[in-house]
Amino acid sequence: MKSTCLMALALVCLLTSFAAADSPRPNIVFIFADDWGWGDLSCHGHPYVKTPNIDRLAREGTDFHRFTVASGVCSPSRTAVMTGHFPARYNIDGHFAWVPSNAKRNMPDWLDTDSVTLPKLLQKAGYATAHFGKWHLANDMIPDSPSPGEYGYDAYGAFNCSGEQMPVHEDAEHAIEFIQNSHQAGKPFFINLWVHEPHTPFHVIPKYRWRFRNSGLDENDEIYASVLSHADDRIGEVLETLDRLDLVDNTLVIFSSDNGPARARPGTSLALSYDTATGAGFGIAAAKGITAGRKGYKASLFEGGINVPFIARWPGKIAAGKVDQRSMISAVDLLPTFCEIAGAELPESYQPDGISQLKTLQGDVRDGRNQPLFWKMKGNGKPGQADSFHWVDYCIVDQNWKLISDEASAYVELYDIVADPYEERDVKESHPDVVTQLTEKLSEWKSTLPPKPNPKNFSSLRDATVQSRP
Repeated sequence: MKSTCLMALALVCLLTSFAAADSPRPNIVFIFADDWGWGDLSCHGHPYVKTPNIDRLAREGTDFHRFTVASGVCSPSRTAVMTGHFPARYNIDGHFAWVPSNAKRNMPDWLDTDSVTLPKLLQKAGYATAHFGKWHLANDMIPDSPSPGEYGYDAYGAFNCSGEQMPVHEDAEHAIEFIQNSHQAGKPFFINLWVHEPHTPFHVIPKYRWRFRNSGLDENDEIYASVLSHADDRIGEVLETLDRLDLVDNTLVIFSSDNGPARARPGTSLALSYDTATGAGFGIAAAKGITAGRKGYKASLFEGGINVPFIARWPGKIAAGKVDQRSMISAVDLLPTFCEIAGAELPESYQPDGISQLKTLQGDVRDGRNQPLFWKMKGNGKPGQADSFHWVDYCIVDQNWKLISDEASAYVELYDIVADPYEERDVKESHPDVVTQLTEKLSEWKSTLPPKPNPKNFSSLRDATVQSRP
């Protein structure tokens, strides 16, 4: 009897292992918008923006309200997603611009191609990998910068990169083609769909403005609503493809944004502007994004600049129709999380700054984190003023505490970011011990950062004088 039971148990284990081996690995579609504010979704209560397809993701998945990106601007946030590291480790503290601007800000001209990157790890694990949309881990004005393909993508179409610039509205059609081809080939796929909207210039198509013709909105608001509606439609086309190919249950889809919304100065006149990567469109006056009460906007390390939408759908794995207002997830967590989901191994020599949040995605709600998060940006402005959001140079979040600091830590503010997510109460005076502890941790982290970028990541356009700058 005992022998028979042991044989039966062994047979069950063997069949289970075969079933696990035969089960398809999950696909991953990561949708990363550009300047899409936390409040710029109809499911987040926006008064006139309509986003039915992103709302669908929220109904069929979980809406995580405490997700933060690694910077208040584009390129550092994208670096964190790609590498699982704080972008300051690569001297990427601002957006990639043309060479003199990068040199002046002590930045490289592109992300190091020798870095461990998410697509390389997934590619090695057998995934088909693709990137469609904005790149901005270099710049189109740096012609000798590496192409996205050098970072681990089997296919790509991009702008804000070297080479030919993909038209901004062709992102979804390329993603759909890649999904179909990967499905036909029987390979799991990972796709970055990094949409342009709602970054300037605003490339408006007439049919989308027509949607809002009787809305009573002024022209700036109408333009803003139109471009977001267009982006939402393209996201819907990708979701419909997953429906049609019966891939929904085996595909993790995430929608997020690289930073908070841009805002024009009061009184800015609407005018056309031109971008070398994307072409002509309406300028900053039509930037009408909202943060739903969060302090600050784009280019700020207050929550309005770094706390952005994060909606995840994976039927049967992630709860449907749920809102998680507590769990802190960061952009640096995405690489280890996606790798755990995909069964991709991290190299022994690689240590991510993030942690896998697979259990969190699946409903394990927790306050705080078991390791701190750090930010570095060049501040601009005077601290301590009610309408000054851009003075912050450094930030640390440790458990429920958030400390923001100027360059020399001469001025700091402290918030209980769990109890006070809108940063309404600076509590540094009542918690001096916490200020001391976090300041020390921040100082220790700063000491680990490189003083200047590696020259191998400089464009040939830099002359000897520029390269010798500290």
